[in-house]
Amino acid sequence: PRPPLEGLDRMRGAYLGPAFTHEQIKTTLDGYGAKYELLEEDAMLAVVTESLDNDGVVGWFQGRMEFGPRALCHRSIVGDARSPRMQSVLNLKIKYRESFRPFAPVVLRDKVADYFDWEVDSPYMLMVSGVKKERLLELTEEERKATGMKRLLQVRSDIPAVTHVDNSARIQTIHEETNPLFHKLLEAFNERTGCPVLVNTSFNIRDEPIVCSPDDAYRCFMGTEMDMLVLGRYVLRKGDQ
Repeated sequence: PRPPLEGLDRMRGAYLGPAFTHEQIKTTLDGYGAKYELLEEDAMLAVVTESLDNDGVVGWFQGRMEFGPRALCHRSIVGDARSPRMQSVLNLKIKYRESFRPFAPVVLRDKVADYFDWEVDSPYMLMVSGVKKERLLELTEEERKATGMKRLLQVRSDIPAVTHVDNSARIQTIHEETNPLFHKLLEAFNERTGCPVLVNTSFNIRDEPIVCSPDDAYRCFMGTEMDMLVLGRYVLRKGDQ
């Protein structure tokens, strides 16, 4: 069995920033005249996993904001790592930057070795590993000779949205102890799709900081082509706005 988390990660996920109450979120959304549903947790997880499975891009806003240079699944934008188009969609329609820019995977801690050459914790998305050989796809001779954008946009594995040109990935592992809700989301996605891996990128657009408040999150959602926004248990669909 794995040693207790207390001996591994004393920062407990670095969720050290501000949190916002149910009432504060509702006040913000009502102030904008937003159309939303308030769902029980299981129902919320079900609609999010359905959207992700259908190539949706989801803004995920939960609990206390993470401290540090990257999103750790409290202020994140998430997508389906299996989607060959997700990398370009996130770059061009959400982040407004070059289509080849890479994204990182977030994976259930107990499933990390099924997808990556990695068997230990990486809770802060700091460690780089190869995608497991059996997950890689065989490239044709023509594909191996490709250069430039043709090479960068090749589908290299069964999680192409997070597989870099050298078949590596910068991994974030999720523990039930530090982020129980996102752990549940990954478990629900895995149960639906057979894949415990999602794309995780920071909840912001180019040249702006990661969102902090419900107001920041709503404005970022409305200013991009994101499909769904989840603030606590409030769920907003772009088509309803």
